[in-house]
Amino acid sequence: MKRIGIVDTTFARVDMGGYASDELKRTGTGFKIERRTVPGVKDLPVASKKLIEEDECDVVLALGMPGKEEIDKVCAHEASTGLIQVQLLTNKHIIEVFVHEDEAKDEKQLAWLAERRSREHAVNAYDLLFRPERLLKNAGRGLRQGYEDVGRIE
Repeated sequence: MKRIGIVDTTFARVDMGGYASDELKRTGTGFKIERRTVPGVKDLPVASKKLIEEDECDVVLALGMPGKEEIDKVCAHEASTGLIQVQLLTNKHIIEVFVHEDEAKDEKQLAWLAERRSREHAVNAYDLLFRPERLLKNAGRGLRQGYEDVGRIE
């Protein structure tokens, strides 16, 4: 049975991991979810690596909500670099799902964006394992997770 890892943070202001888990359960079957929560985005790389190596996950969703300050952006960049390194070391996909606080005009929009992006990337994780043809069909279509798609350039 395939395993999908979900790791989120206590620093996030909404339960992004809960949204991803719920969406996976609505999307399909044939997998087990392994979920962990860590303090912040810089903890996501090691938690993702442990999900892959210790819990034998086939793909991981790493969810976080960096703040709007400059230091938060630096921490998000460092976390992203770490997630890329883990992917290369393990040869497994880690889908980074970050929602930056300054992406939204207010808290209501921020909560909406975090839920939508978490759910849409959960479907991407499922597709990587079970429906790669869906991803192939959507190549070059300007699809975005969260806000509206930008569309294909003809």
